[in-house]
Amino acid sequence: MEDYNKIIESLGVRFIKAKNLVLQQPFTVRNYYDVGNNLILLHKGSIFFGDEEQVVEEGELLFIPGGRSTKVTYGPTGEGKSITNDDLITNREKFFRSNNDLDLIGDAEESHSYVSFEAKVFDSVNFFASLDLPAFLISNNTKLANLVIKVVEENMQELPGKERLIGLYTEQIVVEIVRHILKNRMFVEQLATNSTYFKDPRLIDLFNYIKENLGGDLSNKVLSNVANVSEDYVGQYFKMLTGINPQDYIEYQRMERAVFLLRTTKKSIREIGKEVGYKDTAYFCRRFKMMFGIPAGKMRRRESAMNI
Repeated sequence: MEDYNKIIESLGVRFIKAKNLVLQQPFTVRNYYDVGNNLILLHKGSIFFGDEEQVVEEGELLFIPGGRSTKVTYGPTGEGKSITNDDLITNREKFFRSNNDLDLIGDAEESHSYVSFEAKVFDSVNFFASLDLPAFLISNNTKLANLVIKVVEENMQELPGKERLIGLYTEQIVVEIVRHILKNRMFVEQLATNSTYFKDPRLIDLFNYIKENLGGDLSNKVLSNVANVSEDYVGQYFKMLTGINPQDYIEYQRMERAVFLLRTTKKSIREIGKEVGYKDTAYFCRRFKMMFGIPAGKMRRRESAMNI
């Protein structure tokens, strides 16, 4: 239990967005994907997820970890078109209508609320992504459902302390998800592996160095000096403790930073690629599309598409 408390205490939680959405037409997105973690509360209607089309009942929550591709169906199965995540981002207003009336939350047929957030260990490692969790269902958790509604309600209003309360509620959401996982003994092996982050401070040094130097030289030679291990061993050492080789981890961090810059700045794609360590813009764009399934330019337009 002490290791889990350390994990929770170390988590840096950041709210990304929250909305109450009403389905306009049924559809299936074959490869739903987002950098942020998404917690979806189904008010009324139908949601199915995964290749086996597991049912989300009304009042249940679907948790989709950031960085995890998942098949999701909104509305009755077999009645809507099948689309890609790229199609959803580009034409989101065709599939969802955003409700901005507090009194109507949960009233519309085929409606749900969601909260998107990030949760990082030592502000460096995406916690849920590091566990390599699939999307999963959370049932009989009224407290978590109420927290989702509180975040959505606060986000709809312009009241004093809005950001403070949203931040507090989002942190509670993360704690409740971790508690749910522990209580139901879900993903035990992944959690046990994750706790190794706290058993070797050299790994934390590596996480922090990578975070602060995404645009610089992050070769195994450089990392070996940071961790004070041999260049030949540093890759094996990193993978032994995290389950991923360092260069794959570095690319994910660089791309995640690129997404943040695309969403929050007006810097050119060339500038962003260079800032996160890619001197060749064309190569950066190829790797970006390979990882996220859409071009960097469309990711930039994502926020306006999301704010329907």
